[in-house]
Amino acid sequence: MKKTVIAITGASGSVYASQLLEKLSRLKGQWEELSVVMTVNAREVWKTELSNENWDHFPAKYFGTTDFNAPFASGSGRYDTMIIIPCSMGTLGRIAAGISNDLITRAADVILKEKRKLICVVRETPYNLVHIRNMETLTLAGGIICPATPSFYSKPTTVEEVADTVVDRVLDLAGFDISTYRWGQ
Repeated sequence: MKKTVIAITGASGSVYASQLLEKLSRLKGQWEELSVVMTVNAREVWKTELSNENWDHFPAKYFGTTDFNAPFASGSGRYDTMIIIPCSMGTLGRIAAGISNDLITRAADVILKEKRKLICVVRETPYNLVHIRNMETLTLAGGIICPATPSFYSKPTTVEEVADTVVDRVLDLAGFDISTYRWGQ
């Protein structure tokens, strides 16, 4: 049973976070604890992009960005996976530089130091050299960079189905057992 923390930053791409939380709700038998931490900017972007405020309607524990008493702020909390979706380049840069100035960056630091799974779903285009170097640094530290780049061979017809091509990849990377389109199968 997994202990997973989902972090949602203010980058565009709230549909990815929403679809991930929806799918994790249906995979409840595969996780023991699901926690969510979300920035203030992420809430504004969510409202703008999804026209709702449903970010806290999922079966998870919710934490503020300044709540350093959250169990995943320490390695003793034994969370095995952290997914930052979408991951802003500012958040990525702070993690790569070792700056733990909020709960998201602290939790990422903990996940990396404990050699557990950190998946950053970066949502920016184009990348500049600073972005690329920060992604390299995080990769060398053990993190996984999973750009929010959808695939189209499953022939998605809605925005949600397009987002699901990324979300399903993230769930695969996190080790969840899911049913999804598989190439050649």
